[in-house]
Amino acid sequence: MSDQVRDDIRLLGRILGRVIAEQEGEDIYELVEDTRRRAFAVARGEEDPESLLAIFRTVDEHKINLVARSFSYFALMANIAEDLDDETSLAQREDAGEAAPAASLDGVLAKLREADSVTPGDVAQMLRTAQVSPVLTAHPTETRRRTVFDVQKRIIHLLRERHGLINRPETPRRRNRLSEIEREIHLRMTLLWQTALIRIARPQIEDEVNVGLRYFKLSLLEEVPAINRDVLAGLREVFGTEVPSTQIVRTGSWIGGDHDGNPFVTGETLTYATRKAADTVLGHYVEELGELERELSLSDRYSDSSAELQELAARGRNDVPSRVDEPYRRAIHGVHGRIRATRAVVAGDTAADGHEPYASPQEFLADLDVIDRSLREFSDAIIADDRLLRIRSAVESFGFHLNALDLRQNSESFEAVLDELFAAAGVVRGYAGLNEEEKRKVLTEELASARPLTFSWAEPFSEPTERELGIFRAAADAVNLLGPEVIPHCIVSMTGTVSDVLEPMVLLKEVGLINFDAAQGRLVGSVDVAPLFETIDDLKAGAAILEELWDVPLYRQYLRGRGDLQEVVLGYSDSNKDGGYLSANWALYDAELAVVEACAARGINLRFSHGRGGAVGRGGGPTYDAILAQPKGAVQGSIRITEQGEVISARYGQNSTARRHLEAFVAGTLEASLLDTESLQESERAYGIMREIAELAGEKYADLIRRDPGFIDYFTQSTPLHEIGDLNMGSRPTARKQTSSVADLRAIPWVLSWSQSRVNLPGWFGVGTGVTRWAGDDEARWQDLRTLYRAWPFFRSVLDNMAQVMGKASMDLAQMYSRLVDDPEVSRRIFQTISDEYELTREIFRRITGHESLMAGNERLERSVYRRYPYLLPLNAIQVELLRRYRAGDDSFLVSKTIQVTMNGLATGLRTSG
Repeated sequence: MSDQVRDDIRLLGRILGRVIAEQEGEDIYELVEDTRRRAFAVARGEEDPESLLAIFRTVDEHKINLVARSFSYFALMANIAEDLDDETSLAQREDAGEAAPAASLDGVLAKLREADSVTPGDVAQMLRTAQVSPVLTAHPTETRRRTVFDVQKRIIHLLRERHGLINRPETPRRRNRLSEIEREIHLRMTLLWQTALIRIARPQIEDEVNVGLRYFKLSLLEEVPAINRDVLAGLREVFGTEVPSTQIVRTGSWIGGDHDGNPFVTGETLTYATRKAADTVLGHYVEELGELERELSLSDRYSDSSAELQELAARGRNDVPSRVDEPYRRAIHGVHGRIRATRAVVAGDTAADGHEPYASPQEFLADLDVIDRSLREFSDAIIADDRLLRIRSAVESFGFHLNALDLRQNSESFEAVLDELFAAAGVVRGYAGLNEEEKRKVLTEELASARPLTFSWAEPFSEPTERELGIFRAAADAVNLLGPEVIPHCIVSMTGTVSDVLEPMVLLKEVGLINFDAAQGRLVGSVDVAPLFETIDDLKAGAAILEELWDVPLYRQYLRGRGDLQEVVLGYSDSNKDGGYLSANWALYDAELAVVEACAARGINLRFSHGRGGAVGRGGGPTYDAILAQPKGAVQGSIRITEQGEVISARYGQNSTARRHLEAFVAGTLEASLLDTESLQESERAYGIMREIAELAGEKYADLIRRDPGFIDYFTQSTPLHEIGDLNMGSRPTARKQTSSVADLRAIPWVLSWSQSRVNLPGWFGVGTGVTRWAGDDEARWQDLRTLYRAWPFFRSVLDNMAQVMGKASMDLAQMYSRLVDDPEVSRRIFQTISDEYELTREIFRRITGHESLMAGNERLERSVYRRYPYLLPLNAIQVELLRRYRAGDDSFLVSKTIQVTMNGLATGLRTSG
């Protein structure tokens, strides 16, 4: 642990303790301190976790709530201190002249500079379809309030200032300022203590939209355009000016458009999401143009300007008498007015101040380019390269829509909607009962027809069908208002057949986002329909499904009109739930191999979109490593990855962390696209080994999840699964439909439940048995695994991510949760199975990697986990006690809300619960 982070944590902890004593009294402070001391004794192995649990057996819920809040806030303060320490350490390494980290823009540019095999033509080809897209999604534990963000930001600023003062000579001024800093942190923490971490009402879609958009104001509005500028500049420095201009990073979102299993997503919420996003970026332009108008005070008495700039300054309502000699200000005044008018139109108001709104971002950019050219023509490039450049690159990065909103729905729902529409329109009755060949015939005939399926005078459809149609109509309205970039994808969850992909195309045609061009005899449209392969079986069949899809002439022609680019979405969460950690990871990799080969054979460009969560069980882990672990040909300059849960705030909560993460994202993409990142000598043999181990691991997983008759009871009773749904933790229900089957359970509560109970089962279970059964006592096989770990990024990433999540697990705490299970025999048997597999998996990791600890090689993470462990123990103990009370019938406000507080605190402290 560095001196800085140790000092910051002590300072923040001391101030937090003072706030608790002042606000709640010395008795509560002493209870918190007693709990802390007991937790450290448990962490040192001097006491059993049950002794910590015993503290709360007789404590009333009011006091328990205060203790839970105390340790939740400490987890938040620890995040602040560690993030700031990471920032300082990176700066120190740079100042010391160390080589740029591999997961950075400078690092990958250095590799490209040294690589003789990469030509400017290779780079230009890659950039034609390049897209690096973080896609923000909602999560039940990450609905943090703006107040919390504001306090975090201010405390970080104060700590930075404090660091700058610490090593300065002692003076009265220094001493006074340090005292003032501590006083303001005390003030901010006092305000924070009296602010509810979690809102009382269930979060609505609109709340989740607002939380997602908040990260743009915190960091992304600045950092995305900045990295786009720097990537282009860096590539041109290495490969010359023939590198085409492109905006490689483009943001996306599922929040408000992901209606898979979420009945609360409607046309109204989609409209809210798209208009709110547009208002966010247009508001940014309004603010920046206001600053630019104030800054560009150039007088025509002392500087020249171009004829086109003077024409722009003379347009419309730009005649400002007080600025008669300031053509740039007059020009910007007009541009500023038109953007305000555009923002008003998006909000549904009339144009502001009589200015004409812009019809498109390109029209806006054209006016900015006039200003830019004039400045450069008359030796003012230094001015052009400041705020004006930042605005122009923001427009190129975000347009008027800010981020691409994906539509997502499961294939069963699309089928049910069309079953109803086709029957009402007289196309066919009982569509859902047709076989696959019959469905394709109906769908292709409908796609080639100009006739609509719905009419305004017809009887209303069922509520689910009306809701689905409302979403598609709202999507079409958003495209008409903001351009095709706002709704570029329609994702089909649980894709298992060709008809699953064709079905939403009929709905897109119904609202005009796809049309049949009779003159050309083909479909044209602005939306990519992307299959999402999720289960193990669907992943195995993915390439074959795509090849059958491409054999449908109508679809193949549509794809050709979309630049021959096939988007394929891979589901990490459901595949993990379906087959377990290793089986899912291998099924994903194997599916990518097959899809890459199929695309290459057909001359089709490919973009994979990875539906990852923050937790390793949902595909989480370091983004740079994850990208390099993809098969050769799977990236091709273009990759979309979902960002979810606490990792969003960890990555995008402030500019410095956002920049580091975006650089890692871009670096991994460039490296995987342009360089050979895999040093496997016998790849087919490696693939064969992995197939065998994955099958054995999957069998172990199935033995527990599907074949043990007590598993469902153990899972539902030893984790807070039901409480995640009961306590309104998110807008989305915990299951796609009412069922007691794990298969229908949504992936977030599946992983989140195991994370809260500190088992983290989705991130490792079955690996130990799979490897041990394959290798046995054959030392040559163990040596093969060691070689694969060194040479194969995929295998190394799988084991390293597994070790990370195992390091955050605790079998002692898991046993405490196991005692919530009603049947003692089921509790004992299944816990022992889990515990034995944990120990076996830890042993195979040590034997393959040579590492003595699970986090060897990642000392910072190891120290972080070690440092946090004692402070998270009370949250687990409180959660167990309150789950017991809640299930016994005490559903009082404080009991239910304190369970939420523990969930939020644990998710914040573990930082991988998404």
